Parts: sequence; structure tokens; C-alpha cells
Amino acid sequence: MVVVSMAGRMVRHARRRAGLTQRQLAARAGIPQETIARIERGRSDPRVGTLDRLLEGCGFGLEHMPRLGIGIDRTQIRDLLAMNPEERLRWGMDSDTEHVEFRRVFRRVAE
Repeated sequence: MVVVSMAGRMVRHARRRAGLTQRQLAARAGIPQETIARIERGRSDPRVGTLDRLLEGCGFGLEHMPRLGIGIDRTQIRDLLAMNPEERLRWGMDSDTEHVEFRRVFRRVAE
């Protein structure tokens, strides 16, 4: 049983969604068709730059997505849960006021 790498699945999925053959993708990305075949079969793990070129050739991009639960500052959640409902409402209203002010200033700077 061959286990295809995540990169191989991404490339194959993107290529098929774009309606491209491996040869067409090779021509667009400037990467040999044999290399694309090895990546899609899981026999080769591409470098990030190569993966990005292949996905770009399919009209997709390599995006950085945060994983759920990693890098979350839970202290704010704990602080909010420690407040009573009235305190949470006040905090929410103050945050909204700050957000509205920020948008007003941002619009002025953007003009």
C-alpha cells in the first residue's frame, strides 16, 4: 500500500480542479512531468517553492492557515468567563466603541 503525501494529494487535487494534465501543468510551472508524477504518487516530497509553483500553475496558492487550538491566547477567554454578565456587556460595548473609532480613523487615513 502506497501512502500519498499531503503535498501529492494537494497537487493532484489542484491539477484536476484546474482540468490540467500533468504535461500541461509541467509546461505552465516549468517543472518536468516526471517530477509531478513522482510527487502525486508520493514518491517525492517537493520543496515549498516547487509546491507553490505547481499550485500556482493550477490557479491555486499555498496558504498559511492556523491550526485550530494552536496559538490561541486563552487568557482572554478565561478573563471573559470570570466576568459577570453585566461586566461582559460593558466590555463588549467598550470594544465595539473602540472598533468603530478604529474604522473611522482608518477610513480617514485611506482617503
